[in-house]
Amino acid sequence: MHVVNEHMREIRFVYPSKTTAISVTGTSCQLKCAHCGGHYLKSMTPLASVVNGERQASACSWLISGGCNTEGGIFFTEQLAVLRELKGDRKFNVHTGLIDNRQIAEVATIADRVSFDFIGDDDTIREVLGSSRTVEDYVACYRNLRGQMSVAPHICIGLHGGRLRGEWRVLELLRELGADSLTLLVFIPTKGTRYADCRPPSLEEIAAFFDTARQAFSAIPIHLGCMRPGGRYRNDLDILAVKAGLDSIVNPSSGAIALAAELGIFTTVGEECCCL
Repeated sequence: MHVVNEHMREIRFVYPSKTTAISVTGTSCQLKCAHCGGHYLKSMTPLASVVNGERQASACSWLISGGCNTEGGIFFTEQLAVLRELKGDRKFNVHTGLIDNRQIAEVATIADRVSFDFIGDDDTIREVLGSSRTVEDYVACYRNLRGQMSVAPHICIGLHGGRLRGEWRVLELLRELGADSLTLLVFIPTKGTRYADCRPPSLEEIAAFFDTARQAFSAIPIHLGCMRPGGRYRNDLDILAVKAGLDSIVNPSSGAIALAAELGIFTTVGEECCCL
């Protein structure tokens, strides 16, 4: 991998202490995807517990998500009035999944940004999510979301049990459809899920994908998001992100921080979700 000099003038290290992750469904999820199984909902603050006063969520921004229904969407109609009442001056980054035009119009009334997990392979949708939806459904939803609000597409590299299947296709689709930013995530083998014993993608594959994404989207910010493996792999991964010229890294490793300093890159610090 070669260091991309034209993108090395500045990098943002994000420590999102001022963003609270809110689940509108609590720990409930109908899909129980192979890579998650509802595990990551457990670390989020249930919206119901904020409403009834059990939990505080005074952060200046919220990342709003939840478990998916069988259609692959997170349904907000019942919670919409509550979220609107609680919004105040907060910024909302809303994960929607696949939703229809009526729901898109509802989300547009509260969202400052929508984060959209874009999958580019029908087999991955079927085998990982257990859903009958298709890549064309993702294309249509993304296009319709973009027509009404600011959307940050997300690509999980290695979603299919550590294998890259539709990720390259998503880059091609986004070049056709347009994007104002791009967030990259990396598959995490998670205990208790169907993919617990899988391995994350090789660092060589990650490096190639970072380079391709940077070259394909030279004019927009590319973020390395919070969902990625830990340990030595994470340290090496984050170093690759710096070398590739990604614009921000959430909770960066010590190796990434050291490399940025060594290369003389000007660094800034963010305290909210990288998409906000």
